[in-house]
Amino acid sequence: MKMTIAGKLLVLIALGLAFFSCDTKDTDSSFNPALSGRMRIAFDNVVGVSDLKLNTGTYQNAAGEPFAITKFNYFVSNIRLRKDDGSEYVVPQDSSYFLIQEEKPASQTITLANVPTGNYTGITFVVGVDSLRSLADISKRTGALDPGLNDGMYWEWNSGYIFLKLEGTSAVAPALQNNAFFYHIGGFGGGYNGKKTINNLRTVTLSFKTDVAKVQPTVTPSIQLTANALSIFNGPTKLSIAQNSSVMFDPYSTNIADNYAQMFGYAYMQTNQ
Repeated sequence: MKMTIAGKLLVLIALGLAFFSCDTKDTDSSFNPALSGRMRIAFDNVVGVSDLKLNTGTYQNAAGEPFAITKFNYFVSNIRLRKDDGSEYVVPQDSSYFLIQEEKPASQTITLANVPTGNYTGITFVVGVDSLRSLADISKRTGALDPGLNDGMYWEWNSGYIFLKLEGTSAVAPALQNNAFFYHIGGFGGGYNGKKTINNLRTVTLSFKTDVAKVQPTVTPSIQLTANALSIFNGPTKLSIAQNSSVMFDPYSTNIADNYAQMFGYAYMQTNQ
């Protein structure tokens, strides 16, 4: 009988500790679902005023050169959301790297979870993958950053990510290249033999204009952004396919980076319950 009573006492003590432990965990947790929500960001890839259509669409740049696009990929990272009071919410690093691919529609809409409730009026992000993450241990580079799973958006020979990949065909591209052109732009400005290398990371800041994205636990705003591939040709530097049909890790790539920094725009906002 004594052993039975002792056993019951031990069970009661254990249950009491378990309930206390659960209550403490809930009380001390910094994450409160009632004070957070989600935001969706959709990237609509276009060429001028036309929708981007791989392989079938024909477009023309400022140099008067006709071209078609066969691939259009780019990294978006280090997202920050600006509130109406001027403060910012910085998306945690491990949840802030996305690869947008025209050939994969699902990749063109990203969802940010655990966003603090509030009124948001703008967004800032980086085109590319920063140096810290580029050089991080492979265990920190999963999902879109996995070199084996990101559609060839990584240079094995250069130990770095391709920030933007634009490929296509044009009658003015060299016949020896089967009239193909390609722009694979990367380079995070890291040091090599004591010298800084090319830095093609670019920061984009956009206002939601007169719209306000109201994040609530039961309300999810959807932000529609455009990415105009024509800006890669018609930006501050007028890019001629005939003169520069293939650009990768060379000084001219910084001109293309300056161009793609200008290709994003705010379109409109929707609210979903």
